[in-house]
Parts: sequence; C-alpha cells; structure tokens
Amino acid sequence: MTPEVLTLSNSPLLFTIAMLVKILVAFAVTMLIVAYATWCERKIIGGMQTRMGPTMTGPKGLLQPIADGLKLFFKEDIIPSEAYKTAFILAPMMILAPALISVAVIPFGNDITVTWDGVSYIVPLQITDLNIGILYILAMAGLGVYGIVLAGLASNSKYSLLGGIRSSAQMISYELAAGLSIIAVFMLSETLSMRGIVEAQQGALWGSISFLPNWYIFTQPLAFGLFVVGSMAEVNRTPFDLPEAETELVSGFCTEYSSMKYALFFMAEYANMITVSAIGATLFLGGWGGPFLGWMNFLIKVFAFMFFFIWIRATFPRLRYDQLMALGWKVMLPLALANIVVTGVAVLLWQ
Repeated sequence: MTPEVLTLSNSPLLFTIAMLVKILVAFAVTMLIVAYATWCERKIIGGMQTRMGPTMTGPKGLLQPIADGLKLFFKEDIIPSEAYKTAFILAPMMILAPALISVAVIPFGNDITVTWDGVSYIVPLQITDLNIGILYILAMAGLGVYGIVLAGLASNSKYSLLGGIRSSAQMISYELAAGLSIIAVFMLSETLSMRGIVEAQQGALWGSISFLPNWYIFTQPLAFGLFVVGSMAEVNRTPFDLPEAETELVSGFCTEYSSMKYALFFMAEYANMITVSAIGATLFLGGWGGPFLGWMNFLIKVFAFMFFFIWIRATFPRLRYDQLMALGWKVMLPLALANIVVTGVAVLLWQ
C-alpha cells in the first residue's frame, strides 16, 4: 500500500521541528563556510602569487581560522573615549544580521520526502518560500549599509566617517544597477519567488537546445555580468573595497574596532559574499539544478562564485573613487536600463 504523501503544514509539530532543524543547519553551514572561506582565500591567493599561505597551524594550516577566532575573542575590547558608545556597539551587529537573515528565502535543494509514523511528508530544502523573496533579499541588503554608516559615525574618527560616507554612496549607485539587472530575470520567470525562479530554469534552453540548460546566464548574459560587478561592489570586495581602503583610510569604517567587534565586520564580509553567491546561483545558474544531488549542485555553484571573487581580488588593483562612481552611474546604470527595454521587446515578440 502506497503511504499517504502530505505537506508539513498538515502536521504543526513536524513543521516546527523541521523549521528549527533547517534554521540550525543553514546557520551552522554558513558559519562554517565563513570560517574556512578565509583559509581558502589565503591559500588560493598565495598559490596565485607563488606563496604558501597558512601552513603552520594544524595540517596544511587548517586550524588557522580557529586560531584567528580565538585570538580575536581574547583580545582586549577597546572603545574610544570620544565614540558614541551605544551606536559603536550596535553597528557590527547591524552589518552581520541582514546577511544571515537573507539566507532564509534561498532554496538550497529540491524537495525531499520524509516518512513519519507511516505517513510521508514533503520537506522543502528552504527555510521559507516568500512570494516576494528577491525583494526581501534586496531590502535586507539595503539594511547592511546602515551598520557601516553607523560604524563610521559612531567611531567619531575622520577616517571612519569617510569610509561610511563612501559606503553609502557606493551602495546607492551599485545596488541600483544590480537591482535593475535582475528585473530581466523577473520578466522571464514571471515570479519573485526564489523557488519559482529556479523552477522556471528547469528543462532545455528555449525548449529545444537539449545540451544546454535553461539557465538565465545564457539568455541574460549582460544582466549576469552587471549583477556580478554590482555584487562585488555591494559587499566591498576588491577592486571595489573603497570604504575600507587601507592605503587611504587605514581601515575605513572599522578603523577604531578591535576584538570580537572587528571579527563581526570580518564575518559580515564573508557572510555577504556567501549570500551574494547563493543569490547568483539561484537567479542565473539554475539553483539546485544539475547532474548531482540538488544541494550538492547548489554548493558547487556557490563555491564557484566565491572562487571567482577571490580570483578577482588576486588579479585587479583597487579602483580610484571617481572611477568607481563613474562606472556605476555612467556605464552600469544605462546598460541595466537598456537590458530591461531589450528584454521587454524580446518577451513581447516571443509571446
């Protein structure tokens, strides 16, 4: 006899348990990747620059992230006497929290079936599926810059304040271009749900080219390029790390921070990089689609994005600030608007 197949909403207890398990697993995996992304970055850049990278702490330096975390945890926590204390303490949390919250709407695999007490339940590998999932992510991304600006202001330091101002100007220009670039994805998928966008990319390209998947990187290459460049600027990665700019601003908005507060800034950068990579894999690379298990396909694509970000850091020098702003307003914004118009015309002709 075939067991009855239900959704988790039919069992409030199992729904609650599954939700808690998914939240804990997503948080633990994200934090683990954050820790070892630092090790991978140092190893990869070291290899590209004919260096060794971490070697001494544990085999192949694998315990280096743990050692760094312990060192920062036990360092003296200094708050400048002229800083605005409450805002100074809140700022690092305001940067890290939006990056972690954004993971809630990203689907990291296709549905699985779990049998409990003779009844089979469908469990989606996603914490929650909002019908406006991508708008939720964009809203959370916009909140992160408030933490940077607050850190710059609360430190009561000219270097920190300049870093915060730079970050706000950079966020406005590049988030606008990145947000407009993914409108073309909505026009093709006809949904704002992250799961719906992944499902719209299943099958063959244009329904006929069987050796290529229907991923939006093939139908929207310009949007993909704009999204990648905008995302690097959004998370302050080289060559767009002007808000920190050690050669100009010492360390920008986090100049006055130490101990675990500084570690939170560090964690936020890599958590944002993971979130951006997951969004890119979902919107343009078919999410969990691929030859392996759904979650394995998804992680491979996320790691490929992160490797690309690290590669860019090892390759390109930092832009001047006027070059950064000119690229955002004079190049990326017009291209994103033109891509929307072309996509609209193409969709009308196709229909």
